[in-house]
Amino acid sequence: MKSILLPTDFSNNSINAINYAVELLKDEVCEFYVINIQKASSFVSDDLMTMTSSATIYHTLIDIAKKSIKNIIDDVKETYNNNLHQFYSIVDYDNFVDGINQACESRNIDLIIMGTKGASGAEKVLFGSNTARVMQRCNTPVLAIPDGCKFKGVDKIAFTSNYLIKYSNKDLKSLYDISSLYKSSIDIIHVTNNGDLTSSQENNRAFLDAYFSNLKHEFIDLEKADIFKAIQDYIKEKNIKILAMTSRHHSFLERLFTRHLVEAFAFNIDIPFLVMENSNQ
Repeated sequence: MKSILLPTDFSNNSINAINYAVELLKDEVCEFYVINIQKASSFVSDDLMTMTSSATIYHTLIDIAKKSIKNIIDDVKETYNNNLHQFYSIVDYDNFVDGINQACESRNIDLIIMGTKGASGAEKVLFGSNTARVMQRCNTPVLAIPDGCKFKGVDKIAFTSNYLIKYSNKDLKSLYDISSLYKSSIDIIHVTNNGDLTSSQENNRAFLDAYFSNLKHEFIDLEKADIFKAIQDYIKEKNIKILAMTSRHHSFLERLFTRHLVEAFAFNIDIPFLVMENSNQ
């Protein structure tokens, strides 16, 4: 049985990610934990006028959140009616990332699936701030679902690697499980300015070849200087359904998290993005 954490702020974006998760894992026995994390600053002054004298801000927030999560769960159950899926509600009053980490540890979460709004508005960043922080500071794999992205199967996955870091089976488990579930082909993409690998890179590449030996996979070398354009063009050309990567310290990912980075403005990813921790960093 898989344990999946579904953060929600009750926005259409987060609810879309919940629906994507339920469809993605429709044939898997799963426990879904729908979590909302409140903070004091989210309580607006208008709400104070509706409180009874004996109510507290804390209890009012928690009660409202619990009712909202129940409505989401009821809607999902009615829509999909999947006996393989069980749903649980979590409401926390905490720092967002701390609350996510605590939930992952206490519920033994295998994967976080959450929505992200993408590059829009004044900030011009690829991921929403909460999504970016979870990717950077949580050890649990994260599957970020772009706003409006609907589930359309998973026949092809692109996995980017510079072959610089040693992998473990645990690091790649989320990618392996999704690919196994859908018999997806995995294109392992290496963007380079030259064709030569060090002996260490060759060993890490060989590990990937062995680890994915039971799955359809192919190694792709893209010799382009612009890593963003190379990967984005490949995604579009090959109709990739999920982009995957290990290591929050991968240079590609670090550059995507950099605010107001000109080269990232053009990188408008409209497919789910899987980020997995690398245990050797």
